[in-house]
Amino acid sequence: MSSYDGAPVGRSNTMAARILIVDDERELRIAFKRMLEKEGFETDVAESASEALELISQASFDLLLTDISMPGMDGLQLLGALREQKDLTPAVVISGVGTVDHALRAVRLGALDFVEKPLHAERLIMTVRNALRYTTLADAHDRLQADMGVGRQLIGEGPAMARLKRLISKVAPSNGRVLITGENGTGKELVAAAIHAGSVRSQAPFVKLNCGAVPENLVESELFGHEKGAFTGAASARKGRFELADTGTLFLDEVGDMPLPMQVKLLRVLQEGQFERVGGSRTMTVDVRVLAATNQDLPGMVQEGRFREDLYYRLNVVSVHVPPLRERAPDIPALVRNFAHGMRLDITSAGFAALQRYSYPGNVRELQNLVERLSILYGGERVDEEQIESILPAGDPRRHSPTGLYRKGESLRDLLKNAERQIITEAIAAHGSSKTAAAQALQTERSHFYKKCRQLGIGDDEG
Repeated sequence: MSSYDGAPVGRSNTMAARILIVDDERELRIAFKRMLEKEGFETDVAESASEALELISQASFDLLLTDISMPGMDGLQLLGALREQKDLTPAVVISGVGTVDHALRAVRLGALDFVEKPLHAERLIMTVRNALRYTTLADAHDRLQADMGVGRQLIGEGPAMARLKRLISKVAPSNGRVLITGENGTGKELVAAAIHAGSVRSQAPFVKLNCGAVPENLVESELFGHEKGAFTGAASARKGRFELADTGTLFLDEVGDMPLPMQVKLLRVLQEGQFERVGGSRTMTVDVRVLAATNQDLPGMVQEGRFREDLYYRLNVVSVHVPPLRERAPDIPALVRNFAHGMRLDITSAGFAALQRYSYPGNVRELQNLVERLSILYGGERVDEEQIESILPAGDPRRHSPTGLYRKGESLRDLLKNAERQIITEAIAAHGSSKTAAAQALQTERSHFYKKCRQLGIGDDEG
């Protein structure tokens, strides 16, 4: 699998689509079959619509290629029968006596394309590829668009975020798997999206599955898909996330919540790039880069037997840690402005200083909720320290004292920078947002104070 061995993305690595050819003329069935198999597609053939219905009831197909004029049930009646059965197999209709009426009826019955005979090899292959490309994009859009975080980005230029962005820029271009760690609400999904965007797979699908949000008995179907009738309620075949992510990236969020039996099956896909749909026997091969994320202690879970050690090392080729918001105080003003876009919020420097003193146990997600709360309570008003303090939860040790300055994983140099930043920010706020007055109060040369503000990322908007 290329995500492990570094092989480039290409058609030879991707999963072969399975196509059902329906035509009562034997010579045409054989000709179409040879043309498609020469291009790497898997094919089955049927000489009648009734035989096609029988085959579709037993297995799933990525595309149906059917003639119109056939004895008994014709191609349009075949499409009608499939739609009555709620079968959503994509279809292309071929006709030797094409008319506008036939084309309109085919489209109303859900056909993706309507082409006329004689159909030469180049036109057939182009039609099939266009249809498959459309269905793949439609599946990804309909099922995953809400999960993709379109339009969101990593915000912040403070030291912690700068380090994270540098690491992402190194990791993204490779095909190596990445394990993203961090507390809830820190933006692990955004990091995964940034890695995908910086990779050679950026134009291919970015697909997400939250392992903790799927019932245990449905995880396998979500990952690998299922065939029609595989279980109660499986009225039609459905692609899994691995199929949808073929040639792209699959993001497994909260991977620590994956059931142990599924961990074994996931390990096989990571090792071999192969799997079977639930209820199916056809082995499928995919080329997918897997990114995983967790807020749990996976090494500890390995020792306790709750997470497979071999899977942990397969996923953890490169580790990326997303810092909590309490270690990203310089980024808070930029995040607030981003969340407040379109809102009537006027926050003073003292107000921003109060926001930067809070520890945010809920991280960026909590900050976004606080901004929304501010807009509801104080929209159109000037928001100072008093208003900020009124909406912050009580009992946070960092709000009024210098305790809590030590942060695990930070160097002494960075800790001292953070302490300096907090002192200077509070001094500016205490002197009416005037940097000159703050410099005098701290008994520091004005030019040196301004230089220090620039070094620490304290913006020019603070007087």
